[in-house]
Amino acid sequence: MGVKQFKLPDPGEGLVEADIVTWKIKPGDTVKVNDIVVEIETAKSLVELPIPWEGTVVELLVAEGDTVEVGAPIVAIEVAGAEDDAPAVAPGPPAAEPAATPDDSGERVANLVGYGSVAGATTRRARRAFEGNQGPGSQGPPLPAPDLHLHVATDALPSAPVPRDDIPAPTRSRAGGAFAPSGGKVLAKPPVRKFAKDNGIDLSQVQPTREDGVISRADVESFIAGGGAAAAPVAAAASYDGARETRVPVKGVRKMTAQAMVGSAFTAPHVTEFVTIDMTRTMELVERLKSDRDFRDLKVTPLLVLAKALCVAIKRNPGVNATWDEAAQEIVIKHYVNLGIAAATPRGLVVPNIKDADRMSMRELGEALGALVGTAREGRTPPADMSGGTITITNVGVFGVDTGTPIINPGESAILAFGQVRKMPWVVTDDDGVDQIVPRQVTQLGLSFDHRLIDGDLGSRFLADIAALLEDPAKALVWG
Repeated sequence: MGVKQFKLPDPGEGLVEADIVTWKIKPGDTVKVNDIVVEIETAKSLVELPIPWEGTVVELLVAEGDTVEVGAPIVAIEVAGAEDDAPAVAPGPPAAEPAATPDDSGERVANLVGYGSVAGATTRRARRAFEGNQGPGSQGPPLPAPDLHLHVATDALPSAPVPRDDIPAPTRSRAGGAFAPSGGKVLAKPPVRKFAKDNGIDLSQVQPTREDGVISRADVESFIAGGGAAAAPVAAAASYDGARETRVPVKGVRKMTAQAMVGSAFTAPHVTEFVTIDMTRTMELVERLKSDRDFRDLKVTPLLVLAKALCVAIKRNPGVNATWDEAAQEIVIKHYVNLGIAAATPRGLVVPNIKDADRMSMRELGEALGALVGTAREGRTPPADMSGGTITITNVGVFGVDTGTPIINPGESAILAFGQVRKMPWVVTDDDGVDQIVPRQVTQLGLSFDHRLIDGDLGSRFLADIAALLEDPAKALVWG
């Protein structure tokens, strides 16, 4: 028997770190090859990781909620016939190793089938100062390594922490009516923190029942049952020891979104144009499709019609579906449409895309759209669905917003904002040439595009074509 350490792999997008969300195992469990052992959150999605060996779980080396670098050991497995990788209980965190290393031929070799950095992946960031000895140029003596055995916040683990002679048991003190660990950090797994936030609960006010000081969902529910719920989440945010501010760590999807939007805003010269259109005929089409037997099991919305109209308009204006290659100084026109749909999720804004949307029928597009949005809101979009987009729709209308000036998704050249559809007075000319003011279903579209490759003429024609298709969907039979 030997103990092998499973190291955090790169899920395939060249990422350098991930957050541990949920452990599916606990020490003493038996695992088989390809069993799912942990769920991680990358900067792009939630990913479930399989184990490449069969054996017995010896120890979880990191806690839920921890941010771990790619290549760092996260769990120790006792495997028959294997040699020890390292002691099960190490004096400090092992040095992070790359998820894939170059061999003699210069090729990258993935450390686990199905994972590995893509070609041209970003370079690994510098190690944090607390990881063992500090590197060249650091000031002062090496910082002590953090202990990895104190608090592994998961309901699947034993209630008591792993005994250590050199570490005092975690204690909690009550000061000013608040329960807080002696180190000042409230201990709770991410789902419990979200549950507390959704119910307006300050976790520092909740008394844990577990011996290791970790707050469970049951603790929060008991606190709520006892009348401890705040009137609103805003009140909870203002109750942190009387503080007037609350700091939220920027990580995961939020961090990636921030970096991507800053890069796009300061790289691509944005131009935004707007058009207000009569959507009445499109809304009538939506109602007819809802009762059509081929669409009865689908969620038919104006967004579906817009997605189809956009694909038809791209065929008439292919230069919009392109990207700027700075290194080659070339414009790359894509002869396929990977349609991105911006989706608001509890983890932040994500933009998964529908591959080859232009080749789909209306029903196929509706099925793909429903699956894409549903998976995104559950936070389980695979990284492959987040890359390769060519153009994006952001539906701001679901929030009651009329229009906006969206920032182009990196790697693309245009993004379309779809505003709310609402009744408004509209001037309609009858067959006799008489103008009348009647109530109509009206919306606004806002198109942001990269002016390096899409000039005003092309951008305007593309936006006008989409507007014409929404005003009269029958045009798609002629143009499509």
